[in-house]
Amino acid sequence: MKVDVEDVSSVKKTLHVEIPEADVTGELDKAYATLKKNVTIKGFRPGKVPLSILERRFKKDVHAQVSGQLIQDSYVQALRETELLPLGDPIVDRPELERGESYHYSATMEVRPPIQELNLNGLKLKKKVHRVSDEEIETQLKILQKNHALLKRIDEERPVENGDSVLIDYEGFKDGKAFAPASKTENFLVEVGSGRILNDFDQQLVGMRPNMTKEFPVRFPTDYFNKDLAGLDITFKVTLKEIKEEILPEINDEFAKNLGEHETLARLKQAIRSELERRYETQSERELRNNIIDRLSEQVDLELPEVLVNHELSALVRNAQNALSYGGLSLKQAGQTEESLSKQYRSQAERRVREYLLLQQAVEQEGITATDEMMEQAYEKMAAAMNQPAATIKQFHNSYKEAYEVFKQRTLEEQAIKLIINNSTIEMIETNKAESLD
Repeated sequence: MKVDVEDVSSVKKTLHVEIPEADVTGELDKAYATLKKNVTIKGFRPGKVPLSILERRFKKDVHAQVSGQLIQDSYVQALRETELLPLGDPIVDRPELERGESYHYSATMEVRPPIQELNLNGLKLKKKVHRVSDEEIETQLKILQKNHALLKRIDEERPVENGDSVLIDYEGFKDGKAFAPASKTENFLVEVGSGRILNDFDQQLVGMRPNMTKEFPVRFPTDYFNKDLAGLDITFKVTLKEIKEEILPEINDEFAKNLGEHETLARLKQAIRSELERRYETQSERELRNNIIDRLSEQVDLELPEVLVNHELSALVRNAQNALSYGGLSLKQAGQTEESLSKQYRSQAERRVREYLLLQQAVEQEGITATDEMMEQAYEKMAAAMNQPAATIKQFHNSYKEAYEVFKQRTLEEQAIKLIINNSTIEMIETNKAESLD
């Protein structure tokens, strides 16, 4: 067997394989011999059908079967000889096979790009540091207070004001006919002024009284999130059923106890501070990691394998669809398509692949291996983050090896990041809240 490698690009290779005529003939003879034993043709005794008859009737199927088997067997051997490691299934150019001739085929695949040795020492990095203020804690307390507020119906006869929560029935019409994207909805609770549907819609509610019905036109902006309503003039028929007032609980020790985890307000505030510090530190570490990848990217001109980009892109699009579904929205309702999501997330997918390739190079370059101690620490960290026993996660990984390999890979990447940080110069930058949330 003869094998040649064509370098299409740094990540795309084409194997040109030639299988000797003798091997082709041998496989054809075996295939026809098997067929001869099992085929039944009128006028011939079992096992006595002439080869010429078999070839005339079954040549196309037999030759396709033999060529497929030859490719399957020789492809593995060709990879072994060339030491190529394909990232996915190859695209095979598979011509028809002919008796008495050698068989030629080609297989095009993508491989990891070659990466020159990276400089992992002495990188100049920046890390944001944010000190949680008392004002931020008070803001979080007010959010908790509002989330635990009670809505009570107002019995007094008064019109709707901005800030009121109201219970309404509504239906949208276009050109005098009911319009499905604004279909009839009953007992819809909305805070006037929140813009949940549209600010112009909210302002039409101001001044209405319970049991009052009102019709009014609304023009939706061209960039409205629901593309079925974007840029349209819709007439709404709205019936106001109730006006509700928000009863806020007092922020004190009793409020902290009612949340179920804190005996005093002081302990609740400390818990809020700790959670904010954890969130800011997590974000700071993520930004530092991005900073590292940027510095490593500057050292190489890296071509990305499309198969890896597409794999990451599929995962990102799937996650976005699941998030919409969890929120009760379809792609259409959110004004999205799979194509638009793919366009939106492609750069993120490319960055993920670039990060994987660079960190994999760092892992191999430094000879980092997954020790029992390293994996145990990684399991404990994941268990704390997921609030599950480490044994449960291990049991899952024992059943799903692919999940374990992903976990192992990420653990090795974390070790590479730690090594780079330990050998770099890091400038600590104090930030305010707005900068920290960028």
